[in-house]
This record gives sequence, structure tokens and C-alpha cells, in this order.
Amino acid sequence: MQHDPMDPNFNDEALEPDGWMWVRGVDYVAGWRSAVDAATELKGAMDEAGIDTTEVMSTASTTTDGSGVLRLSLPVQAALALANAAREDALRWRKAGA
Repeated sequence: MQHDPMDPNFNDEALEPDGWMWVRGVDYVAGWRSAVDAATELKGAMDEAGIDTTEVMSTASTTTDGSGVLRLSLPVQAALALANAAREDALRWRKAGA
């Protein structure tokens, strides 16, 4: 599964049906749904950290085995803020464990 056709940024011209195929018995919807849920969680965490998410774009899809994949596109400012928030949290955990 490539993109959510309900997404306003969906571009059906980029789809190449010969570039992927469905395998019987693989639950692609569950993988896609987990990627959508991960996107929601990530956006929520970024909002809570005070990171501007207005220009953050995400695309949920799956791999050939049905695993969810989340692709992100974000401004450099948001990427740096996310990296900084992750480092601060990691440092807090290290100090708490010391």
C-alpha cells in the first residue's frame, strides 16, 4: 500500500502499479494503520515538546512483508528541535539511572 488516497497531498500520478505487488495473506492494512498511529503519536510528542509541526509531512505505507513504514518530511528547524528534544530526554534518563 502506497499512500492514503484520502490524504489531501495524495498524488496518484506517482503511483507505479508495476513497482509493487500484493501478496495473498499479508495484512498490509494493519501495517499501514500502525504507521498512521505512529505518525499521530510522533506529532503529538512533537507538539508537547513545543516543536512547530505545521510543515511536517508524513506518509504511511508498508513494506513487502506488511510492516508499517512512516516516511517524514520536515523543515530543518523541526528536525533540529526534535534531535535536541531527544538528546535532552536521553540525558535526563542517564542522569536518573546514575
